[in-house]
Amino acid sequence: MKIKRWHIALGILISAIFLYLAFRKIEFDQFWQYLRSAKWGWVLLGLVFYFLGVWVRTWRWQVLLNPLKRIPQRELFPVVCIGYMGNNVYPARAGEVLRSILLKQSDDVPISGSLATIVVERLFDGITILALVLLNFRQLMQIAPDAEWMRRIQTGSILVGAIFALVLLVFLAMLFLPKQTQAVSGWFINKLLPQKLRPKVSGILDKFIDGLRVLRSPGQSLLVLTLSMLVWIFEAGLYWGVMKALGLELSFMSLLLIEGVVNLVLLIPAAPGGLGTFDAAAKFMLSLFGIPAEQALGYALILRVALWIPITALGALFFIKEGFSLTTNLQQIQTDYRSDEGTEN
Repeated sequence: MKIKRWHIALGILISAIFLYLAFRKIEFDQFWQYLRSAKWGWVLLGLVFYFLGVWVRTWRWQVLLNPLKRIPQRELFPVVCIGYMGNNVYPARAGEVLRSILLKQSDDVPISGSLATIVVERLFDGITILALVLLNFRQLMQIAPDAEWMRRIQTGSILVGAIFALVLLVFLAMLFLPKQTQAVSGWFINKLLPQKLRPKVSGILDKFIDGLRVLRSPGQSLLVLTLSMLVWIFEAGLYWGVMKALGLELSFMSLLLIEGVVNLVLLIPAAPGGLGTFDAAAKFMLSLFGIPAEQALGYALILRVALWIPITALGALFFIKEGFSLTTNLQQIQTDYRSDEGTEN
């Protein structure tokens, strides 16, 4: 899969900085002692909750895809796993595009439409993650009310919230004012794009708006929001399992706060799988609750292994079963499919 070189270089640089922050001032003898004492049975139990979350995530995607095409959940589950694998292996969260390509190939769902549903997923994930942080912000204020990093987290949360609010407004316009949105976007397309590209871009935009149809039903929107909450609650079950494996004691609300902040930090572009950013953020958050740096880093690394290896291995198996390999030029396939979509309009 072709990725621009500067994406890779930037990701490696950012990951290197955060890995340094994660591993600095660590007594490695004590660190290895914490790892050796971990009770891995708790991690396995946490993985049960995690994969329940993956199944709920599949259910949510099925709900979003229903206006485009009804696809059984058992058929979507391997595609979701492949998407996780893609995000963990390829730069720039390429697994999201990979899901759309596979759905186009297997069920002839337009890439633009399925990408719209994936963007909606990310929007609801962002809203849920922000809620996890903001609802527990009082905990952070009690830990270090006057700390400089507290003000930075608060500023970052407000900034991210403003971005999500802007994106939400655009989506609401697409949902409830589709004709007006198409008229405005059509004006920009006609003014800014070459004539030969206009029909193709207009066709892609129409399919994208079509992919948002499910949210025009308040009941379906509420269902998607509820499923989004369940996704992150189940994933927090893995955070709980790793906590028990290391003999730590934190409330579940504290774990939800840690999960929320860590996933906000993962918005920073880095190497695949959030290498470095994930580890430094998890270590930092646990340190706030008085956990020694070595034990906090052990927690972060065990959690990383549990989040990365099982779903990546399962996704890779499904990926190979679909007839692909890691050297397949998926970018070219995506270009070909999108070219076909533009031709159809």
